[in-house]
Amino acid sequence: MAVSDAEILRLVSSGAASSRTDLARILGLARSTVSLRVQDLLNAGLLTETGDGPSRGGRRPRVLRPAGGGGYVVGIDIGAQHARVAAYDLSGEQLIIADHSLDIAAGPETCLGELVDIVGTLTLDGQRLQGVGVGLPGPVHYEDGRVEGASRMPGWNGFPVRDWLASRLGVQVVVDNDANMVALGEFHTRNRGPEHLVVVKAGTGVGCGVIVAGAIHRGANGVAGDVSHVRVSAGADRPCSCGNTGCLETIASGAAVAKSVGVTHTADLLDLVANLDPRATAAVRQAGGRLGEVLSTVVNFFNPHAVLLTGSLATIEPFVAAVRGALYERCLPMATQNLEVAVASAGAAAGALGAGQLALQAVHSKGKD
Repeated sequence: MAVSDAEILRLVSSGAASSRTDLARILGLARSTVSLRVQDLLNAGLLTETGDGPSRGGRRPRVLRPAGGGGYVVGIDIGAQHARVAAYDLSGEQLIIADHSLDIAAGPETCLGELVDIVGTLTLDGQRLQGVGVGLPGPVHYEDGRVEGASRMPGWNGFPVRDWLASRLGVQVVVDNDANMVALGEFHTRNRGPEHLVVVKAGTGVGCGVIVAGAIHRGANGVAGDVSHVRVSAGADRPCSCGNTGCLETIASGAAVAKSVGVTHTADLLDLVANLDPRATAAVRQAGGRLGEVLSTVVNFFNPHAVLLTGSLATIEPFVAAVRGALYERCLPMATQNLEVAVASAGAAAGALGAGQLALQAVHSKGKD
């Protein structure tokens, strides 16, 4: 079984493992294999090992701990009007997290310039910034960190976000779609081993990230999991921001459902449902059913451990129940036999956490080069 260095660091930093023996037992690996991986992390300065464990009559066992003062990474989750910025030490422990106002419509250089200033204000006991991860609300070509076909991000198309930030921050930068970052953050929050997950972000728009055996699955061109632009019969000829018509997003996103009941924003839709407005509740339930119909194909094909819902629509029980009902009705019995369909547990911090984890993976990989 392939196990990442980030997973070893997470087990040590969480206290789940304090020795090579613990790691071998939890990970199901030979102690010799674990020792080689641990030694790489010791050499990279990411772990320390001391002989101060409790003695049981013989030599005191050696205890693993995260290396202190090794620096930190920053995870950034960018939305339409805000950015959530979090710092993590090299073991993955969150140090700080805060929200900042940010208007993505102002264009890439203005927005990213503000982020550079925000990152520059972080002072964490003199520790050195090692890397930055950024989640963007649009398609990203992961290999070079460029925005591609971002219909909801005017002026960003083709912009080299990764290289622009790296040249100004002087550290390694990784950039990905926000749904992928949310999925990765949720995976680390669950802490259940190398699961297969489908994580759907259902808010103003619809996004989806896929985790395969604990790693983001991006596909050939970085758009794996993009269920929002699957064409559905109920969408008819409704125009979509992608340029096509009849996409799932035109009937199942928060923006589309809000418009269908005569309000402007998804927040207004949530207020109507909270006040038991029958028309809004029915519309939300219908949207959940249509999302579930599309996801049923994903579940039958991919056979994940869980389908997890996040975003503002996931706070509405009729929506979640409709997704769950459609999945259990339309999927193969074997595909749903042990399938978990639930609201994601990482909450609003998931995107920043995933971005931080991706930055940590990049830093750890560089440390071994």
